Amino acid sequence: MFTCFFGHVKLQSHCCKRVHICYGLISDFSPLSAEESSRRFGIRPNDTDLWSHDSTVPRGSASVQLGCSVRRERESERERERERERERERETHCCQALTLSVLSDASFYVIKVYNEDNTSRAVEVPSDITARDVCQLFVLKNHCIDDHSWTLFEHLSHLGIERTIEDHESVMEVLSGWGVDTDCRLYFRKNFAKYEFFRKPLDFFPDHMVSISSEANGMVDHSQLIQTFLNSSTCPEIHGHLHAKEQSRKSWKKFYFVLRRSGLYFSNKGTSKEPRHLQFIADFSDSDVFTMLSAKKLHGAPTDYGFCVKPTKCSSARDLKLLCADDEQTRTCWITAMRLLKYGMQLYQNFIQPHQKQKASPMRSISENSLVAMDFSGQKSRVIENPSEVMSVAVEEGLSWRRKSCHRLSGHGSPSTSQNSLSNIALHLAQSWFHSKLSRDEAQRLITQQGLIDGVFLLRDSQSNPKTFVLSLCHMQKIKHFQILPVDDEGELFYSLDDGHTRFTDLIQLVEFYQLNRGVLPCKLKHHCARITL
Repeated sequence: MFTCFFGHVKLQSHCCKRVHICYGLISDFSPLSAEESSRRFGIRPNDTDLWSHDSTVPRGSASVQLGCSVRRERESERERERERERERERETHCCQALTLSVLSDASFYVIKVYNEDNTSRAVEVPSDITARDVCQLFVLKNHCIDDHSWTLFEHLSHLGIERTIEDHESVMEVLSGWGVDTDCRLYFRKNFAKYEFFRKPLDFFPDHMVSISSEANGMVDHSQLIQTFLNSSTCPEIHGHLHAKEQSRKSWKKFYFVLRRSGLYFSNKGTSKEPRHLQFIADFSDSDVFTMLSAKKLHGAPTDYGFCVKPTKCSSARDLKLLCADDEQTRTCWITAMRLLKYGMQLYQNFIQPHQKQKASPMRSISENSLVAMDFSGQKSRVIENPSEVMSVAVEEGLSWRRKSCHRLSGHGSPSTSQNSLSNIALHLAQSWFHSKLSRDEAQRLITQQGLIDGVFLLRDSQSNPKTFVLSLCHMQKIKHFQILPVDDEGELFYSLDDGHTRFTDLIQLVEFYQLNRGVLPCKLKHHCARITL
């Protein structure tokens, strides 16, 4: 039985054709063939596609051509949209690669490294690269002198803290602990104090802060101090007073702290070391020690000698254990002891590894090994075999080159005092230890960043007297400033640190003298602060 109702529908399209549509209820119905359907209802087999060329409208009509054009336009638009989507995906992938992106082979990364003036450089590195490898890479790229003091720092700006990344640490593991929306950076700069405690342990561990519990007198033999730190069975005990910031409070309170191999503790009863009075603070198996950059300003600390213990996988300020010392020597002692407890023998391996490589394979080429000193002053050239004569000739050639440089800069004839001063300044600007417009505070910050050990220095312009220079020098973990005065002697300009008793023709000569002689300074000039552009 089949019941059918007929009607007319006007299609709202570019092709205004009337088509018979049937509405009905089908029961006990067997499908009709295509020929039967066409005979009964006038519907051709592909009338279901309204945009088909085989519809009942003649093939060459304008309406059909217009419909085909619209369909092609829509397909083109969809294809363009898919292409734009693919382009957006490629741009997103490239943007992610600028900071830290996994490349196609999934074994290389792109990291961004900064220096002191916040210029940066992005480099592609393998996934297993260490901090020492990154430093070696930038030393080669920037043609720096590799004195084994170049260091990679982890700088967390949102927390105001930073730390030395040890040479053996994996850089990718360090980056994996950073939060997504946090301001974290890698810095490349010198750190002369990185392994200085192996050479001069007395400067880092004062007698009143170090003891070994197994000894009867409670004191430690400093000649064996470092070996005791590296021994896994024993460990010196570091103790003393520190300021600690109480949890969820802004106030700081002074406690007596004890550092042992098992961790860091504080006493809730004076200086008592009894187990019932010691409360556990942190261990260093999954924590790192950081230096606080502005302890007073950011955290309200009583002094600027702040440091903190931070869990490796946490990036929130509430997870930090904030501590503060009364002076720089105390802070350095605690931080150095925590590094030794955490890494032990690995730090010593990091210290001796560069020196072992130098002994095993000295950095000299075949051509350099075949070089000899020659004298061309006479009618015939000769080989200089005496080492003392070779050294004196080299010094004389250096002085001769300097005099020629000054003469070229000052012009022909005898240079005036102002011309001589100008030429000397031009020579000074080319030296890596000379920092022209550096202020006193910036000089102190730069020396502090590059290591508070004896002999770290730089030269700069004087801000109070434009015609003079200043030598900034670190001694006993304190930075001192010495004014270099110009001395005019019968039209010739000299420089002096001791009111003219010792005179130098330029600052280069002055630095070379005090690198060999202490003179009026508290120590010799040893390590100069250098800045590079990445």
